Amino acid sequence: MSFHLHLVSRIRRIMGGLSDLLAKYWKQNFYLYLAALFTVLAVLDNAVFHVTSEMRQAAFDTMVRYRVVVPKPDPDIVIVDINEASLAAMAQDYGRWPWPRQVLGEFVEQIEKQQPKAVIFDVLFSDADIYNADSDAYFDAAIGGTNNTFFPMLRLDSSSDSLSQLKPGMIPGVRPLPEVTADENATVAMVLPHFQSALDGGRLGLHNITPDADGVARRYQVYSADYGWRIPSLPDRVASELGWPEQSAREVLLNWRGQPFTYQYVSFSDVFTDMGSKDKKRPADEFKNKIVLIGSTAPSLFDIKATPMNKAFPGVEILATAIDNFKHDDALRFPEGRIWYLALTLLIVWLTAWAFYRDVGRDKTDKLFGLSQFILIGITYASINFTNTYINLTGPVTVGLAFFMIARLYASATGKALEQNMVRAAAARDGELRAALMLIRLDDRDNVMTDALMKKLRHGLERAGTLPKSVDVLNGDQKGLWDLFENTIAVSWVEEGGQGDAFVAAVDADAQVLADTLQTLLQKHIARPEGVALWFTHHGSLSGGDGAREGWRRMFGETLLAWKY
Repeated sequence: MSFHLHLVSRIRRIMGGLSDLLAKYWKQNFYLYLAALFTVLAVLDNAVFHVTSEMRQAAFDTMVRYRVVVPKPDPDIVIVDINEASLAAMAQDYGRWPWPRQVLGEFVEQIEKQQPKAVIFDVLFSDADIYNADSDAYFDAAIGGTNNTFFPMLRLDSSSDSLSQLKPGMIPGVRPLPEVTADENATVAMVLPHFQSALDGGRLGLHNITPDADGVARRYQVYSADYGWRIPSLPDRVASELGWPEQSAREVLLNWRGQPFTYQYVSFSDVFTDMGSKDKKRPADEFKNKIVLIGSTAPSLFDIKATPMNKAFPGVEILATAIDNFKHDDALRFPEGRIWYLALTLLIVWLTAWAFYRDVGRDKTDKLFGLSQFILIGITYASINFTNTYINLTGPVTVGLAFFMIARLYASATGKALEQNMVRAAAARDGELRAALMLIRLDDRDNVMTDALMKKLRHGLERAGTLPKSVDVLNGDQKGLWDLFENTIAVSWVEEGGQGDAFVAAVDADAQVLADTLQTLLQKHIARPEGVALWFTHHGSLSGGDGAREGWRRMFGETLLAWKY
């Protein structure tokens, strides 16, 4: 036990010595040095590392998952789900997936009788079914008789563009970008639908889902800009065909409607079986004026993505969300604003550094910093709840918090070493010293002298006057004899150059400034400031070095004896 106490005591002495050493060399300038370091790191991160951008992504996931105002899914969007139940139910007649295309052709023919607004396939028909040519022909004829079916195409990696013979201008629905000279000879690596009727209809769009670096799909590409050409996404093509507002941004943050299976789902096998049944049980107008998406949530078909809402989110519902966003024009805009984010980060860092450097007070600094961070987080959270522009300020907040924690740690470690302390100043000098002590007694009979008020008074007096001094408050729950010293402020000076009368005159002038400042502070903070403060200044001498503490005790006693109040 004694060894443990000895070890703890030794560690405390070492830490105390280290704190004194830091305070000696860096003093208050530490906060400015730290701010300069954070400035360099913030600029490098903004230009090269993008660590705060990844912080913003994690913050977006949390906020969108737990927001209060969640938009409702469009009731006119219906997903016809090729789920595991459908695969199992239809396996006996048509085998496992992929089924003969005639199945989908019959489905299109039957659903068209109900006059849906759009039928959108989230299935890529990239190749012919060489074993069922007649089945392919049936499907091709079925979609050829429609004017509201949409089909996906797949953009391959641009590194393969030179191997392709497909020019963007050859793709239906692709058009030159405005104010850009389109390259007529460029080629793009794309997988188009195999069926001629789909190509002739021209209702094609990309259904690529590109996740962020962490593998999470948050954004949806409105169009791909390749060689001066605008290649539309499938939702963008649907929006254009149905007369919805065109998205101006190249990509948007998806405005999620909720967890998976938020939209209306129907099983493909249930619908298909009912369509071929004489005794129909489903409504005859089930899909009238609906936007029907045909896709799969079956895990075995591997169309599952990670999103902010869930790690296993059906790809077809991501497509449905994008279509819903485009229809209602409520996809989330996300201004990159790197310069603005950097400027805000630096503003937080330097204002915090200045508050520590000027020593505006621990409580005030903590409250102002905490309030500012709360407001910034509130702006971010409000933007995703009540607007379609996501203002993500979590990066600047995180950097500011890191700076504040380091600065507060330094302030706590070096606080005593950095504060004006005349006892320490006297102990650091040798010989006979001139000293002065001013006692200020505050009458609390008509006013409540709270700890917060005493701190404000102390802080105000520390800034008043011109001479180096210590300002200490004697308060707390004193009892008996010691209650006589409660609500007392002690101000002390020790001579730094000059002799005799010059020091006395300088202290008396400083004391008068403090008295005037105190009266101003009392008028500002208490209801009845008249006659509250009594004060007295005593001059004397004491020995420096080891005798300083005893000398100050004697000065305190002499001041009390000389003060007649």
